Amino acid sequence: MKNIDPKKYNLSSRIQLQENSFGCLFIIIDRKSRIIMKDGLRILKIVNTIKQVENNTSISVLTSAPICSKTKLFLSESNIEIKVLS
Repeated sequence: MKNIDPKKYNLSSRIQLQENSFGCLFIIIDRKSRIIMKDGLRILKIVNTIKQVENNTSISVLTSAPICSKTKLFLSESNIEIKVLS
């Protein structure tokens, strides 16, 4: 996977983006604290910003943090896949 510059999508430089060989984008969240609904809303905002630039891109979240069940349901209803960062 290669790192992608978030400035390309008018995002903060603190957001980590990676792209795999198939062209899928991943938002990287590497922390120990739980991902809660506030974080889920922020993730949805990031995804919508990326979709404005590249509409046909598949976007997922790679995280090492535990995820609140309500947030997991919210993101899955928004068609955002969550994968475990290893």
